[in-house]
Amino acid sequence: MTKYYNLPVLDKNPQTIIGVTPDATPEEIRAAYLNKIKEYPPETFPAEFERIRDAYAILSDARYRSRLMLQSINPEAPLETLLDNQKQTRHFVGPDAWLAAIRER
Repeated sequence: MTKYYNLPVLDKNPQTIIGVTPDATPEEIRAAYLNKIKEYPPETFPAEFERIRDAYAILSDARYRSRLMLQSINPEAPLETLLDNQKQTRHFVGPDAWLAAIRER
């Protein structure tokens, strides 16, 4: 269940506000959030503290974080660019598996 129903709208990417990568784990997001809070305490930097808190509210919601990732991709780019950051591994098994599947028919 989503715990934040009225998520804030930020003028900047919440990942850049907190300082995490798009593939950061929830533990990394929380650690970066706590470091930013120490760097910008609410007594000294109230506006920056609020932006950091709002960015963490967005990034701590898994559904919104995945929606943010999907919306950050250029819709006119070729589909191959979606796989640019993925590790490309090919597993060659040889013809034996295919020949066995054909013989079973």
